[in-house]
Amino acid sequence: MIWCILIVGILLPQSLAHPGFFTSIGQMTDLIHTEKDLVTSLKDYIKAEEDKLEQIKKWAEKLDRLTSTATKDPEGFVGHPVNAFKLMKRLNTEWSELENLVLKDMSDGFISNLTIQRQYFPNDEDQVGAAKALLRLQDTYNLDTDTISKGNLPGVKHKSFLTVEDCFELGKVAYTEADYYHTELWMEQALRQLDEGEVSTIDKVSVLDYLSYAVYQQGDLDKALLLTKKLLELDPEHQRANGNLKYFEYIMAKEKDVNKSASDDQSDQKTTLKKKGAAVDYLPERQKYEMLCRGEGIKMTPRRQKKLFCRYHDGNRNPKFILAPAKQEDEWDKPRIIRFHDIISDAEIEIVKDLAKPRLSRATVHDPETGKLTTAQYRVSKSAWLSGYENPVVSRINMRIQDLTGLDVSTAEELQVANYGVGGQYEPHFDFARKDEPDAFKELGTGNRIATWLFYMSDVSAGGATVFPEVGASVWPKKGTAVFWYNLFASGEGDYSTRHAACPVLVGNKWVSNKWLHERGQEFRRPCTLSELE
Repeated sequence: MIWCILIVGILLPQSLAHPGFFTSIGQMTDLIHTEKDLVTSLKDYIKAEEDKLEQIKKWAEKLDRLTSTATKDPEGFVGHPVNAFKLMKRLNTEWSELENLVLKDMSDGFISNLTIQRQYFPNDEDQVGAAKALLRLQDTYNLDTDTISKGNLPGVKHKSFLTVEDCFELGKVAYTEADYYHTELWMEQALRQLDEGEVSTIDKVSVLDYLSYAVYQQGDLDKALLLTKKLLELDPEHQRANGNLKYFEYIMAKEKDVNKSASDDQSDQKTTLKKKGAAVDYLPERQKYEMLCRGEGIKMTPRRQKKLFCRYHDGNRNPKFILAPAKQEDEWDKPRIIRFHDIISDAEIEIVKDLAKPRLSRATVHDPETGKLTTAQYRVSKSAWLSGYENPVVSRINMRIQDLTGLDVSTAEELQVANYGVGGQYEPHFDFARKDEPDAFKELGTGNRIATWLFYMSDVSAGGATVFPEVGASVWPKKGTAVFWYNLFASGEGDYSTRHAACPVLVGNKWVSNKWLHERGQEFRRPCTLSELE
């Protein structure tokens, strides 16, 4: 049952809002094993109930045969001393045993296991977070509701479908966020699947209830009126719909009167319900960012492409790389983005992931006002920090970064490991602190972030690119590789073309680790220049 409240003369469905929450792939795979364990426990319970019913059935069949014989000649039957004894025994003892068997609760083991496992279950925030991730993917990758509902996504191994209940839930999540655009899309998808004959516990009345209001909120009064009438055909006594119908008709009648009488100089006083535009986006480069995520980015001219090369790099004659130089590839020219191939082994990746998994928590960003770490809605992932002293593999990776970049890692931040599950992203941002953020890294005491080194520790089935909206570059994840770029010019000024983002993971699982190198210690390794933009 949906309760209602009155706002500006119209009744609307009411739901509770929950803040978004992200769960990493690592945690979700644990939930898969938890659910498998619960299914095994449930099957054991079913088997126990079946065994119990089989025992009761055998009792019933035996007693049915016995009583059928006894009732044909009751006196003759109990005249036999053995039958008389067994009758007393059955009624005094065996029927009590049968009663105990019937009353015996076979669910104790299953309920106990369920209670233990429930502490690891996702909550309302997790469910809402997963729904928001789907909506985010829908927008970023231009997916229609039917494509998502039928599971027709690129790179999927295990196809899955959305039911009417699922579509209805997505619409409700959008509704609680006052996102009436997505509410309309998903309620229409639910209605479409009901029209196609899908059996569901959700009825058309409930769907039309949300849909009509979402359409009204977007300014389409004619469609809202039509949907409300359709709802009332199914449920003529629907209180909210009857109220909304009167309100819609009143507004339309008022519009008609105003349009008839108003002159040109009074047009600004019209009460016409204007269609609401999209909310002002806090991300100015949203369209460009999402295009790059879809692989629709700016293509380099042939002249610029000719300046990009692949090469072997020995770290300026570093002894570790003279005989086995690293493989370098230019990904972009300005800013210069370099990819190192086969730079971290599968064994090293697994060790880093194993160290990070127990510590994964919601990723944070530097608050420019306080300089402290805090969570943000534009960064949706789980991360952990690893120090070089705690494991030789981490120490070896840190030294590899130093040997190949020529930069001192002793003043760098710890190795950050991040896991982006489905829908996980980091919207466009700068790694370095701008001039209006003087205290961003004050607590570290090592200056600004001079450069970024990013390891890709997994392949991604679809999505998950690292994109640079200012210049139109897209760098796609490839396991075992790493990309490197300078955030600051040699003069110490920030390179604003390095503004970048981690696109949402559409299908699969993305593991990365990054090292942010700072200015302190680089004075002689990367000398300052006199030109501001060099």
